[in-house]
Amino acid sequence: MNPRRLPARRLAALAALAVAAVLALPAAAHTNQKGLDRRNLDEKTAACSDFFQYANGGWLASNPIPPEYSRWSLDDEIQQRNEDVLRQVLEAAAAKPEPAGSSTQKIGDFYAAAMDEAAVEKAGAAPLQADLARIAGLKDSAGIAALLRDWHARGHQVLFAFGPESDMKNAGQAIGYATQGGLGLPDRDYYFRDDAKSKALRGQYRDYIASLLALLGDDAAKANADQVLALETRLAKDSLDPLALRDPNNYYHLHSVAEADAKTPHFSWGTYFAALGRGDITSFSLAQPGFFAAMDKALAEVPVAHWQAYLRFHLADGAAPHLSKAFVEAEFGFRDKTLRGVEVLKPRWKRAIDATNDALGEAVGQVYVAKVFPPAAKAGAEQLVENLKKALRLRIEKLDWMDAATKQAAYAKLDTLVSKIGYPDRWRDYSALKISRASYYANRDAATAFEARRQYAKIGKPVDRAEWAMTPQTVNAYYNPLQNEIVFPAAQLLPPYFDETMDAAVNYGGIGSVIGHELLHGFDDQGSQFDAKGNLTNWWSEADRKQFEARTDKLVQQFDGYVAVDDLHIQGKLTLGENIADLGGLQVSWDAFQLASAGKPAPDVDGQTPAQRFFLAFAQAWRTAQRPAALRLQVQSNEHSPAKWRVLGPVTNLPEFAAAFSCKAGDAMVADPARRAVIW
Repeated sequence: MNPRRLPARRLAALAALAVAAVLALPAAAHTNQKGLDRRNLDEKTAACSDFFQYANGGWLASNPIPPEYSRWSLDDEIQQRNEDVLRQVLEAAAAKPEPAGSSTQKIGDFYAAAMDEAAVEKAGAAPLQADLARIAGLKDSAGIAALLRDWHARGHQVLFAFGPESDMKNAGQAIGYATQGGLGLPDRDYYFRDDAKSKALRGQYRDYIASLLALLGDDAAKANADQVLALETRLAKDSLDPLALRDPNNYYHLHSVAEADAKTPHFSWGTYFAALGRGDITSFSLAQPGFFAAMDKALAEVPVAHWQAYLRFHLADGAAPHLSKAFVEAEFGFRDKTLRGVEVLKPRWKRAIDATNDALGEAVGQVYVAKVFPPAAKAGAEQLVENLKKALRLRIEKLDWMDAATKQAAYAKLDTLVSKIGYPDRWRDYSALKISRASYYANRDAATAFEARRQYAKIGKPVDRAEWAMTPQTVNAYYNPLQNEIVFPAAQLLPPYFDETMDAAVNYGGIGSVIGHELLHGFDDQGSQFDAKGNLTNWWSEADRKQFEARTDKLVQQFDGYVAVDDLHIQGKLTLGENIADLGGLQVSWDAFQLASAGKPAPDVDGQTPAQRFFLAFAQAWRTAQRPAALRLQVQSNEHSPAKWRVLGPVTNLPEFAAAFSCKAGDAMVADPARRAVIW
């Protein structure tokens, strides 16, 4: 979902008639004016035995996964509607001459070049020839380091990543972070699992490497693919696993340039920074020192020919979606079909939209917002956020396991939390980016270099707290612990998540639980390590922290027990932050719903009580069908639990849910009191 940085995570009286005119819900979504429809239910399944199936079984039966997707969900429904809007925007921009240098000219020309399949096919692999020639001329580790420097200056971050982020001990200032990378499989564990499916997957990855090398004219593609896989396996041995990467402390290791050079004698950081145009950088975080020591040793010990194969493959792998059909299909065959189970490639226009969003996201977003999200929507959304913050403050006040001093620090964090709604107050300036219709690959290269320069320029400066890490057209949301902010793009605020024509139960169960989720990220196992100013510091008493960890351990045990696909259990520790946010977010949204409904008795609707509609709206916001391969990938490498268990996990811990559906002790949806997770 996001740029390489500390994980960013996943509202507003919308002008309902204006939005509905552009983004009407498809009939298959089964959503009426109250936000719920009995046809979405599976009433043959008892709510107290499997609430996900009860809430979504009808929808699952009538919404098969489209062949070009690895899953189908509410977010994908909204994204599909977004794509229809964005297609109109981009085709209109491409259809007529626009003033040179204007944002409309740039998005139109970028999209037009991406859609010019004949020109892309004619170019073939030609756009890579200059880089391939340079790889062929490498003689030693010094030449490899020089090539890496130049690629990074252009934004092609092969082998490792480098970029700005808030200083974890002084969050108002941006510093540089160098982080581990260099692997083509999803994470380091994929190189070492010894079960049959993992071994087969490594074989398929080797075949993919060989296929790209062969497309580049490599006569020894299979042998060179073995060398690439061996080099990546060597790097993986000293890479941190996904669980270790959730610990913020594993990102913060400040080094002077001289100290870093001592750990990587074959890679000069001062020379690297000079190549990026930032020779003034004197210190940075060498985030995973063990990886960089291993990288340096590999530069010295691995034969140059092996490095050449590695660099050719990663050049082609990064460029493949922007090249001719043979490259596109090879990349799709492994990264989408094999890893995620996708059956067919998305149509070119959808891929062109994705590429234009990646290159010129806020330029596209500015037009998108004008069509679907009026400025007045911000006020309503901000009010919803304030209601949830009030509810969370009340929950903190009532905690019997947290002392007064820790509560005061928690209040300070909540009171200073910033909410960003819909779209940025200041749009990004793309005036220095040159785009034409001459070459899709050249446009992609120019956009990548432009963004790299923009990012590198931030280092050493005060953090721009007005900046967004997502575009307005992104169906997602996030909490940033380093800035203590929650961010909700416009696309996340559309029906059926939120709509002023729906009753409060559905709005709070839908978008309210999403807001609550992001709020609770500030108080999950990771976010709770940052204070109100975004600094990595301990604001807990020792006793309170022990209480918190004992309570969250019950959630770890609960999710460890869930089998998601085949014999794979959800990883309770890896998914803990998201599971805390799901549970606490639902509780806070329920409380906010009670506050908003106080003194306003609501009638039953379609035979459902307000409490039932609240929980149904929550569950239906997670309606998702997913291919087995995609589930395997998610469970093995992703910090989010699969959607089904993001519903079942929280509700089994809530007595309010049991009361709403008259569930009893012993029912599958009622946790044993001794094992029930109660945190916030």
